[in-house]
Amino acid sequence: VIVDFWAIWCGPCRIIGPIVQEIGEEYSDQVIVGKLDVDNNPNVSRKYGIRNIPTLLFFKDGKVVDKQVGSVPKPVLVKKLEKHL
Repeated sequence: VIVDFWAIWCGPCRIIGPIVQEIGEEYSDQVIVGKLDVDNNPNVSRKYGIRNIPTLLFFKDGKVVDKQVGSVPKPVLVKKLEKHL
């Protein structure tokens, strides 16, 4: 599972959002991608220590196994994802 922590007002979030969606479509048989608006879900954001957005958390078996803070190119995210498949 990949969770994209974002907000509507966040410019870098608008850049990485389509990339995350694309990865979700390409790996749809292996990965679930979700988006979480930090403004509407402050308790969840606090629980996972989200201080900057965009932040992507990579979960495996219910546990956070990797994290990406900030907007990065697609190959960086794919490499992180494939490491945990």
